[in-house]
Amino acid sequence: MKKAKVILIPTISLFIICMVATALLALTNKVTLPKIEEINMEIAAESRKQVLPEATSFEKKNADGVGEYYIGLDKDKNIVGYVFTCPGTNKGYGGVVEVMTGIDKEGKVTGVNPITLNETPGLGMNAAKDTFKNQFKGKSGELEVIKSAPKDNQIQALTSATVTSRAFTSSVNAALENYEKIGGQN
Repeated sequence: MKKAKVILIPTISLFIICMVATALLALTNKVTLPKIEEINMEIAAESRKQVLPEATSFEKKNADGVGEYYIGLDKDKNIVGYVFTCPGTNKGYGGVVEVMTGIDKEGKVTGVNPITLNETPGLGMNAAKDTFKNQFKGKSGELEVIKSAPKDNQIQALTSATVTSRAFTSSVNAALENYEKIGGQN
């Protein structure tokens, strides 16, 4: 009888502690989830403004084969460009690389901003720096990553982070392809 008591009391105590901890975590998640979603929406809206600075407002759209994208409008509601965030299928060294890309009416990149980037600090994370991101501005068509000085539609790879550079560029290329799919129209 004593052996059963020695095992039963700690087991029940541990079970109760786990149940209370689980309930508290579920409650915390329920309370904080709306605020987290609100903050994520604000971050996405700010990012759209960064990649397509000429737009004063954005209209959400959806198209077959493209998915969700935004049309950037000026103050007079004229189209100034488009914003695409391609699903994270481009794998970098540290995981999925997802990039928000702004494209003007002529099909040229106006800006890029990483949404998901979990690369090596000091190497792949340099893709979030302006020196790398600015290479994309004004480019159109199929972009290629090279290790030497870039020309036309080439992007110079980050030092010791070629895999990240390729994944980042692939995401931008996917956005440019989506622009072509929608025909640069609403």
